[in-house]
Amino acid sequence: MKSMLVASAFAASLFAASGAHAGADASCHFHGSKPAPEATVVQCATQYKNKLVEGGKLEKSWQAVAKADKVEQVDGKRSKEWKLSFKNPAAADKTKDTLYLFYSLPGNFIAANHTGQ
Repeated sequence: MKSMLVASAFAASLFAASGAHAGADASCHFHGSKPAPEATVVQCATQYKNKLVEGGKLEKSWQAVAKADKVEQVDGKRSKEWKLSFKNPAAADKTKDTLYLFYSLPGNFIAANHTGQ
């Protein structure tokens, strides 16, 4: 009986693990330590940028910025991170014409700012 319970728990964990990484159309929350593909991180960053516009955190002109200007992996405080930058030449405040978004390598959002730090 005990071995049957252990086998069932093991089988359940295998099925749960197969859905641990979100796909391109899923929400941008990931589990595990496998680096997310660049295209997935770009898509998540674009979605987050659009949410910032919808929430009034960024001016409406940012909605027209459709693609990331630069995507790179940088050394973060704890480990490597994705750093994406979006440029908005129509930004009213020229000190805020670049938006930086930081993601963990697996693809989870860390921070957004205009300084790149």
